[in-house]
Amino acid sequence: MSRTRSGIVYDRAGPAGAPSIVLIHAGIADRRMWDPQWPALTAAYDVVRLDLRGYGDATDRPDGKLMPADDVIAMLTELGIDRAHLIGASYGAGVAVEVALMQPSLVESLLLSAPGGSLIAEEAPQLLAFVEAEDAAFDAGDLDAAVEANLSWWVDGAGCGPERVDPDLREFVRRMQRRAFELTAEWGDVDEADFDPPTFERLAEVDVPTLVLLGGLDLDAIHNAAERATAGIEGARRVDWPDGAHLPSMERPSDFTALVDEWVSAVSDEGIS
Repeated sequence: MSRTRSGIVYDRAGPAGAPSIVLIHAGIADRRMWDPQWPALTAAYDVVRLDLRGYGDATDRPDGKLMPADDVIAMLTELGIDRAHLIGASYGAGVAVEVALMQPSLVESLLLSAPGGSLIAEEAPQLLAFVEAEDAAFDAGDLDAAVEANLSWWVDGAGCGPERVDPDLREFVRRMQRRAFELTAEWGDVDEADFDPPTFERLAEVDVPTLVLLGGLDLDAIHNAAERATAGIEGARRVDWPDGAHLPSMERPSDFTALVDEWVSAVSDEGIS
């Protein structure tokens, strides 16, 4: 059963006293993207998956500027979680790094899957093409086209067609992305707080074990962000899945679950049996 704290809607399950894992979703999804990992991870770990404001069931408009990392920190504090492995996808990876910068004591490790959001340092050509397509759809008042632009670039993979991915996966992401668009359309103008200096310029301050996962078919800007994160965070490791795009946890769910367990086990000496 989902619960709400600090503007965030979350699920929590797993054995008491086990290492804590926090799953932070991508900007084209919500906490449901972790459905494939949920049964196995909650059998061995204390797992929280959440909807950031404006996604899924988290409908509360912020009073001021949107600051997802603040919300995550407040939620973890209220839940009594004082140390956790943060696993962030895309936009959620940027939020995870921001949490590590703002309150390092909360973070045991980071797994950055297709690092995006505040970790994107430059608008490379493919990203600019996506933004142009999405903006054109919004300007035309065509929400379906805006959703399709996100699916074409982020789910199908750069230069790939929709036939590359499971149609059920594509439809699942379509529902999550449309939900986010519809929800935030009711908010009006909401500014997101920016780090100064930007998050991608503060990577050297991150002082926790970090694993970066990159799909070979992801956009150029995400390749750049992955390279920056791996080079900028001392000791960071990188794993490449050449046949994947922007949602490796959804494309290869079993492999991703195994990767999470291997990573968390290496950091905390616990694992899925």
